[in-house]
Amino acid sequence: MWGGRFAAGPSAIMREINASIPFDKALWQQDITASKAHVAMLGAQGIIAAEDAATISAGLEMVAAEYATKGVPEDWDLEDIHMTTESRLAELIGPVAGRLHTARSRNDQVATDFRLWVCDALAQLDEGLAALQRALVSRAGEHADSIMPGFTHLQTAQPVTLGHHLMAYYEMFRRDRSRLSDAAARMNECPLGSAALAGTGFPIDREATAAALGFDGPTANSLDAVSDRDFALDFLWCCSSTALHLSRLAEELILWASQPFGFVRLPDSLSTGSSIMPQKKNPDAAELVRGHSGRVIGSLTSLMITMKGLPLAYSKDMQDDKPPVFEAASLMGLSIAAMTGMIAETTFITARMRAAAELGYATATDLADWLVRVRGIPFREAHHITGSAVKLAESRGIALDALPLEDLQAIDARIDESVYAALSVDASVAARASYGGTAPDQVRLQVARARTALGMEE
Repeated sequence: MWGGRFAAGPSAIMREINASIPFDKALWQQDITASKAHVAMLGAQGIIAAEDAATISAGLEMVAAEYATKGVPEDWDLEDIHMTTESRLAELIGPVAGRLHTARSRNDQVATDFRLWVCDALAQLDEGLAALQRALVSRAGEHADSIMPGFTHLQTAQPVTLGHHLMAYYEMFRRDRSRLSDAAARMNECPLGSAALAGTGFPIDREATAAALGFDGPTANSLDAVSDRDFALDFLWCCSSTALHLSRLAEELILWASQPFGFVRLPDSLSTGSSIMPQKKNPDAAELVRGHSGRVIGSLTSLMITMKGLPLAYSKDMQDDKPPVFEAASLMGLSIAAMTGMIAETTFITARMRAAAELGYATATDLADWLVRVRGIPFREAHHITGSAVKLAESRGIALDALPLEDLQAIDARIDESVYAALSVDASVAARASYGGTAPDQVRLQVARARTALGMEE
């Protein structure tokens, strides 16, 4: 390969390393759209003849039709989607195709195409998250009164409602959608017209092309416009944040589906079996969602490292910007769809959840609160008294509210019969009626608020 003074080897290697058409062909729709906007502007400005602009635009429509029906051909000698399209355009309409590239460079062309693609991907991600939120809100409304253990350190802490638990994820995804909105607003500037790096001497109308492509306006600095990939990093950060939340939800479903928990039955359609153990029902979809989060976060890290040391303006390193974005977008689409299906179709074993909440002394805090509220005892002292009661109940293997009154009074004489009204799991969740708390009425309030925000019918 390397013999004879690199006679053929290096050119073959260069051809392979330089070609991006295997992955950037995904940009073909954006490339056609941006090219049509560009040529329309060239014609309107008199930079090329109006008839040439019309011919080129019609030719681009023909190329688009071919791509839509036959796919984008991969000729590595043409390197990328931009030259592939221009070459086919020339075959269809002749030399006039060469006028299309007037007053632009592949640098601003790819920056525009890629930004358009990411804008579309953001919208799709937001749509998917909205569907997942609707599933969460619907199930939360069904289970506003269903009691389960709330955990800290994966230890039983206090009783909560399942509806409250599900609405916690609604809030996570609400923040994720707000990040998507912020990113979309920030990237809504058009690089087209920046040319290679310095702008162009042709009398172009950048406002017109920006408007035609749906941007708020053109970018303000040509150097920055062709070398900026912040929009891709913003997208990957949004994906990573969402993937973290999806992974947490997936992990809980995996735990809850295990026999020791037994809180849920996952849908058969999103589970698998074992080749050797016929009793197994594996939460593979949830596990893959959890696993995909690592790949998504890796995509963000990959592009950050690629960009961290690049001087202005464009460098070929930036050709590697698209694979991590494309992979993350694909993984996120699958993960969100899988999680939406799981939330919508999972059976919650509420009796098991309630039984678990009644174990583990989840109402211990309620005893401490009762001592503070009813008997005026400082919380730290109440905490100590409650700890003694829990220790006694644990030694006998019974629930806290199963301790006889005389045993509780032996720990502290100020306890009376009315304490038992505070020690049930129902009383515990009902008492947490502060705004945003787990009380069923609060859960219903937040569900109603969410349904309005999502445009869900009552």
